[in-house]
Amino acid sequence: MENNSFSGPSLKEIFTDDFKIGATVNPLTIRSQEQLLAYHFNSITAENEMKFESMHPQEEVYTFDHADELAAFARKHGLAMRGHTLVWHNQTSDWLFRDGAGAAVSKELLLSRLKSHIDTVVGRYRGQIYAWDVVNEVIADEGPELLRPSKWLEIAGPEFIARAFEYAHAADPQALLFYNDYNESHPQKRDKIYTLMKSLLEQGVPVHGVGLQAHWNLYDPALDEIRAAIEKYASLGLQLQLTELDMSLFRFDDKRTDLTSPPPELLELQAERYDAVFRLLQEYRQVISSVTFWGAADDYTWLDNFPVRGRKNWPFLFDEQHRPKPAFERLAVRSR
Repeated sequence: MENNSFSGPSLKEIFTDDFKIGATVNPLTIRSQEQLLAYHFNSITAENEMKFESMHPQEEVYTFDHADELAAFARKHGLAMRGHTLVWHNQTSDWLFRDGAGAAVSKELLLSRLKSHIDTVVGRYRGQIYAWDVVNEVIADEGPELLRPSKWLEIAGPEFIARAFEYAHAADPQALLFYNDYNESHPQKRDKIYTLMKSLLEQGVPVHGVGLQAHWNLYDPALDEIRAAIEKYASLGLQLQLTELDMSLFRFDDKRTDLTSPPPELLELQAERYDAVFRLLQEYRQVISSVTFWGAADDYTWLDNFPVRGRKNWPFLFDEQHRPKPAFERLAVRSR
């Protein structure tokens, strides 16, 4: 249910001198959360509607309706818009990797199809989308390998990463182009992301920034790890954006399902955590240009049922009725 009586400082006002404040949206939440989004945020990202399988389910078929609806919502409310995402190992239509006989395509055909997709999608929203997550989650989580196994890597080799950025830059030379990943503050993965970014820059690839997904919780990662990641990526001259921020009340390996409402002590911990995180981010306002939450309020979050089925989570600054939580109040104090 929407709370219609917003008053006091908005999130975007609290951080007006620091960075854009964004939220992911979908065709349901732009209705159920419209007033919250318009009041508190100045940027949006499509949750799933601009991913490959959503926009390009068959080779000759593009489905833009939902993405266009979100772009229209951004225009209506004067919101900036981020594009998410052009290349990913998930939510990608299988036809892309197969020829007419069902065999794996050649590297040349795969890259040609990728260029056609990017030309069409990025070209359609040219001038409307100011930043794209061009390549998403290609780094291996564990082990010595730099890149995770995928059909992209198997067919095209590592070159697909540079090509994607080049195609996107040609399709919209004004758009900021990001590499986006999770566990971006964990030291081993941080160093791998840095290695990839350094390599792309040395090749002259038009990559402008790193997207830190920031799917964090009350306990992890440590603030020192977040700081080290920011400094390491920024040392390459790259712009940084937090792209998918949420603050789970549970450690990742916490499997309990007994909570039906958020305990006050956890809401207080969440408030302390958000306060500390945003104080840290403000220190780096010169290199962090946007902070986007993966959602807006606790009535809708991908963390419901993930990673534990049947479990509710409360990761945001606003509750299920879109009312400010202790975490928001802690941030708002600074603007008074």
